Amino acid sequence: MHPLDNVIWQALTTRQAKFALTMQTARRFIPEIGPLCAFEEPNAAGYRSLAGLIGDHGTAAVFLDQPYESTDGWRLIGGAPLLEMVCENGDARAGLPTSLPDIVELGDQDSPEMLELTALTKPGPFGPRTHELGYYVGIRDNGKLVAIAGERLKVPGYAEVSAVCTHPDHIGKGYARMLMLDVMQRIRERGEKPFLHVRCDNTRAIQLYERLGFKTRVIVHYAILRRS
Repeated sequence: MHPLDNVIWQALTTRQAKFALTMQTARRFIPEIGPLCAFEEPNAAGYRSLAGLIGDHGTAAVFLDQPYESTDGWRLIGGAPLLEMVCENGDARAGLPTSLPDIVELGDQDSPEMLELTALTKPGPFGPRTHELGYYVGIRDNGKLVAIAGERLKVPGYAEVSAVCTHPDHIGKGYARMLMLDVMQRIRERGEKPFLHVRCDNTRAIQLYERLGFKTRVIVHYAILRRS
């Protein structure tokens, strides 16, 4: 198995096991981090374990190899196909503005502002403790947090670049690329490879990621499921 196959499951059984809640063949991140869940296999036993883990009327966000197929007791309420992209090498600093703002490392004290920005820009699930998963950085303008990026899923040899977002008033300034390069450098310094997930229809983001050296590995199917 490739380290990025069933990547949420692998993260929650290896490098991020301390953030996991477990029920038989299913695992999930603690709720304060977010709704990402996984099962060892998407079979009847896996869905039963997941149901026990999230409870009646609970919501689970999972990655599937194939589009979600209707399953008794579950309702699909959202999701999309995603490209899983990996950066084997590359830098792509060309094109950055000559005058760059300061990058600041973010922590517990910045969580409320991170939640506000991710709620506005919707880069993906983000909870009050998501920043604990790794290195998060941001850019401030007149004291206000206007762009962030950081690390989410981690498996042996790989770390995910995630929560890349910029306030609508500051798009086009190169902030996303600048922050991603910083996060990618931190990942490489640990001897790991950066990877990420992006909606297949997010052409603007995909073009940026390709300029940074990311290449598509597989398509995964993000599904938000609710117990009925």
